[in-house]
Amino acid sequence: MTVGEILVVDDDAMNRKLLQHSLLNDGHAVRLATNGHEAVDELRQQAPDVVLLDIVMPIMDGIEVLEHMKADPELQHLPVLMISSVEDSASVVRCIEMGADDFLPKPFDPVILRARVRAGLTRKRLQDVERKHVHQVFSRFLPESIVDKLLARGGEAAIPAELLEATVLFADLRGFTTFAEAHEVDVVIGVLNRYLTLMSDAILDQGGTLVDYMGDGVMGAFGAPLPSTHHADQALEAARQMVGPQLQALNGWLGETGIAPFRMGVGLCSGPVVSGNVGSPRRLDYAVIGDTTNTASRIEDLTKATGYSVLLSETTRAALHVDPPDLVIVDEFEIRGRRHRIKVSGLVPSV
Repeated sequence: MTVGEILVVDDDAMNRKLLQHSLLNDGHAVRLATNGHEAVDELRQQAPDVVLLDIVMPIMDGIEVLEHMKADPELQHLPVLMISSVEDSASVVRCIEMGADDFLPKPFDPVILRARVRAGLTRKRLQDVERKHVHQVFSRFLPESIVDKLLARGGEAAIPAELLEATVLFADLRGFTTFAEAHEVDVVIGVLNRYLTLMSDAILDQGGTLVDYMGDGVMGAFGAPLPSTHHADQALEAARQMVGPQLQALNGWLGETGIAPFRMGVGLCSGPVVSGNVGSPRRLDYAVIGDTTNTASRIEDLTKATGYSVLLSETTRAALHVDPPDLVIVDEFEIRGRRHRIKVSGLVPSV
């Protein structure tokens, strides 16, 4: 038999004792609350597996507790069984409409109690498995902190479409195609995986979202799918790490095997993006779409001719909270798809 932790909320001492005795006999751990306020305190300390919630209580009744739970992202998915007298069917219907899972009539039947608690525990186990699956899916391209916020916001294995202000980052390794043509497949894949690991860590560690790999190209987004007021600063710091310590680590590793070092370029652009899941029922991806994304890619391409490893748009520089001293205006460039030339700044290479 599946067992769990049950929170019993009832102002009647005899009911609490009877419920506790029956639940303990079935092997469950039991916590008790004598009114709605105590129930809320118990829920805040640690969420149980199932809540048995009396409707009629003084001070704060079961309906108010249920409202509190359904308004809290951390509690809204807990199975709730309302405890009610048979005559109070209207309140039971209201609670079911608010999201309660079932009800337990007074006086309760131990067999019915056992069956409904078991059903609640089964729902909780299935929800936990689903949330674990969602966490595993999202954590492949999102930082842990953002995954937790997404789960708290809804918990579904999908990211809703939104228009957000964000900074998009594109990075590319120079000369990798030539390198790949001259080396064995296992060597090429080994180098590519080491490079992608290092660059992905730089994006994720700064709170960014790993959007896509394109061969030896990496695309990241900051401020999407969850908004951030410091998306430009986060993206610039990620770019610093990518062309600095992360690239040095890659080239140091390559040097041990006799492979020549690589260079890379990073382009940043800030502005509105459409953020959300795209694809089909069989294959779902996350994407940030729009002119900001296209411009970031084309700015990255400018690094090949300018001598700067990191270039950023005027919109990214304007979005920075702190304008660093090693950021200089490079020039104005024509960008395909843009009506006007755009001003581009670059990070002065460190000596």
